[in-house]
Amino acid sequence: MAGILAWFWNERFWLPHNVTWADLQSTEEATFPQAEDLYLACPLAFCIFMIRLLFERFIAKPCALGLKVQANGPQKAQPNAILEKVFTAITKHPDEKRLEGLSKQLDWDVRSIQRWFRQRRNQEKPSTLTKFCESMWRFTFYLYIFTYGVRFLKKTPWLWNTRQCWNGYPNQPLTPDLHYYYLVELSFYWSLMFSQFVDVRRKDFVIMFTHHVVTVILITFSYITNLTRVGTLTLCLHDMADIVLEAAKMANYCKCQKLSDLLFLSFAIVFIVSRLGIYPLWILNTTLFELYEALGNFPAWWVLNMLLALLQVLHCFWSYLIIKAAYKAISKGKV
Repeated sequence: MAGILAWFWNERFWLPHNVTWADLQSTEEATFPQAEDLYLACPLAFCIFMIRLLFERFIAKPCALGLKVQANGPQKAQPNAILEKVFTAITKHPDEKRLEGLSKQLDWDVRSIQRWFRQRRNQEKPSTLTKFCESMWRFTFYLYIFTYGVRFLKKTPWLWNTRQCWNGYPNQPLTPDLHYYYLVELSFYWSLMFSQFVDVRRKDFVIMFTHHVVTVILITFSYITNLTRVGTLTLCLHDMADIVLEAAKMANYCKCQKLSDLLFLSFAIVFIVSRLGIYPLWILNTTLFELYEALGNFPAWWVLNMLLALLQVLHCFWSYLIIKAAYKAISKGKV
């Protein structure tokens, strides 16, 4: 086991030339990130999930009801043992041949059976109230952590000059504010990754899960190797658009259509500018070129930039969907 750990934590893979793990050991004068610090992320992720449940029940739900958000779910299909067996064990979308067979078996017309299957599929969808509560939780968290990130970063030199992310490396002590920021963000993404299986299931489930996995790996990797300065810039930039998106969703669930459309178009602008403009010109530029100039080439440099490039691919995919939806909004007058 010791040999495997020594192979995995090979300094020449993770760290730049002439930098060793000993350089990142905490002393009485300075504290540096340690891998053991991240053990706190698991219990903290559980705490965040429990806070979410309490928030949705005692804060978000009363707000939703006060805003007259629809509490009832979709209309339930009438009980039918034969159709239920087909739905759960065989298919949720029966073809024509199966519909005709069920029609003869039940003495129902085909349209009634199609209606039953449509109602049964809709029955599994969460209510608007549930979706509102989920969006309000995310809106509140993203607003809080983005505000915290901005207040923290505006006092740092690397916000205004990204070359400061690498100057003096590895002699960049870990401050309490930075440690808190990293730990809360990591814990939140851990909670998102697991709660995604019980949350409202969306069409981009696989893409979103991939995003969460890549984000958790990037946060962990950058913390352990003390590349936290560029990590804080990346985290803050990504939280910006999510605030507007969740606000647009809440407005939509409240049936404030004009406000929802305005917020969605604002989100589209913020997302595309931040993810397709600022992200490559600010984040990828410093990790690809400024990091290389300052610290040289090392294997983990490739890993870091491959993961950041994968995020950019996801940004492009989501931007395509956003532009498509925005086009519909402009052409049809409704998002």
